[in-house]
Amino acid sequence: MAGARTMTNQNGSDAQIEFPIRLACVDTGSNGIRFMAVEFTSPARYATLHSERVPIRLGHQVFLTGRLAPETMDATVEAFQRFRGYLKQFDIEHYRAVATSAVREARNGPLLVERIARETGIRLKAITGSEEARLVHLAVAARIGLEGGRWLLVDLGGGSVELSLVDDSGMLWSETHSMGSVRLLERLAEPGNEPGAFQRLLSEYVAVMNIPAPAQYWQPTVFIGCVGNIEALSALAAPGKTKDGVSRLPVSGLDSAIGLLARLSYSERIEQLGLRHDRADVILPAAVVFRRLAELTGTREILVPHIGVKEGVTLDLMADLNSRATNDSRQEKQLTQAAVSFGRRYMFDEAHGRHVAR
Repeated sequence: MAGARTMTNQNGSDAQIEFPIRLACVDTGSNGIRFMAVEFTSPARYATLHSERVPIRLGHQVFLTGRLAPETMDATVEAFQRFRGYLKQFDIEHYRAVATSAVREARNGPLLVERIARETGIRLKAITGSEEARLVHLAVAARIGLEGGRWLLVDLGGGSVELSLVDDSGMLWSETHSMGSVRLLERLAEPGNEPGAFQRLLSEYVAVMNIPAPAQYWQPTVFIGCVGNIEALSALAAPGKTKDGVSRLPVSGLDSAIGLLARLSYSERIEQLGLRHDRADVILPAAVVFRRLAELTGTREILVPHIGVKEGVTLDLMADLNSRATNDSRQEKQLTQAAVSFGRRYMFDEAHGRHVAR
């Protein structure tokens, strides 16, 4: 399998990873599982070899009962078996698989992690909300750059919403709210309720969300929204407003989208708006959360960079491998210097020794 290799330069300088190198990641979210395989040509530049989203809603039962449903666990293991095939197909040795709130909160989450390891060989790790925020920040900084002012990053998933205030020095603070789109749907949706009533209930529920004192003190100048729902809202309310991979969603457009979604039933959103089945029911809760945060920050526009946890995981893995390669090379250099110093004490053939060591 292709992997990271370190090389020692003749001049003794630190070696780096040999490019190109292929990596993969899995983002096991509450409303879907995302796989991505990429090929890096430098530490910060990569091309996507394969990207896939599997519509498995892990949060469905977790947010009601506290446990992953057996059929959901079976489907997840099956998806990971397919991912294992991709690792072999694309000759990938280095990967990272993470899980967010649904697996993290489920009482039988560790059982799923164990099953995936046993049946597929893939190591899945549940990460904290703060780690999720860090990964999103890493991805956004690579896509947009965060110079000039303070930025509010909002990563709204199925189980939670991660808020981070950042500037060009890094993250100033971050926190997690249990107001993900799937969680809100499971808590508040009632069969037979007309869409408008659901929207009003959502607005009342989300109204309790607030931004803590640090965020109010460091008023953000730019609002950035990440992952699927805000991308769908941007396409719905502001089509064509995309440049360099970043879309712009006016809050006035978000208001119009909320009004439209509240008037349509689940099936009408699919038929008239072309939304996916697993997007049509959660997009309204997500829109209401984004609208509340826009109100709190006073923003008039949301930037949508079309990236999320999986891009952050990939960049983080690349950085770790690069750092490890540099550290390994530095240790090798130190050992070589020690050996040469020892050999010189006994008048060894240094030229021959260095030649053999290459």
